[in-house]
Amino acid sequence: MTASNPLRVLLADDHAVVRKGIREVLEEDGEIVVVAEASNGADAVRLVDEHRPAVAVLDVQMPGTNGIEATRRIKTAHPEIRVLILTAYEEDPYVFALLRAGADGYVLKNTDSDELVRAVKAVAGGGKALAPEVAAKVVAQMTTGKPAGAAEQGEPLSERELDVLRLAAHGL
Repeated sequence: MTASNPLRVLLADDHAVVRKGIREVLEEDGEIVVVAEASNGADAVRLVDEHRPAVAVLDVQMPGTNGIEATRRIKTAHPEIRVLILTAYEEDPYVFALLRAGADGYVLKNTDSDELVRAVKAVAGGGKALAPEVAAKVVAQMTTGKPAGAAEQGEPLSERELDVLRLAAHGL
């Protein structure tokens, strides 16, 4: 991966201004080029088929096909394409659903620019990239068999159940 042979990345986030900022951060590095952008998971899957990036950087919450399902579809059709989740959500159900779906990395949107570039390059090189908060959850799961701070837990919540829970937390 050099300026003459850049690392090809696809971005998927439902907020155009966020995609623009991510693009600028990644391309400022000089070794990364964003080859496509999607505003939802279905378009991300289609554009991965079309452009074959080395890394797909996906948000979790997007209209229609969410990041979990998009990750699953991308990894099923193209296991060689690396998936990095870039999101504001660090809740256990998201983290573990995405890792089970095949995500190669999970970083939070509050990460700094250099860390994001390092994460993209790490997953492109076959490594893993986890935000410290996410890594702590994974370690807790591995050592105790339960997500960090979790009581006895059944099946992970569905996307709709998470939506209802979020609304209830806001008093609705």
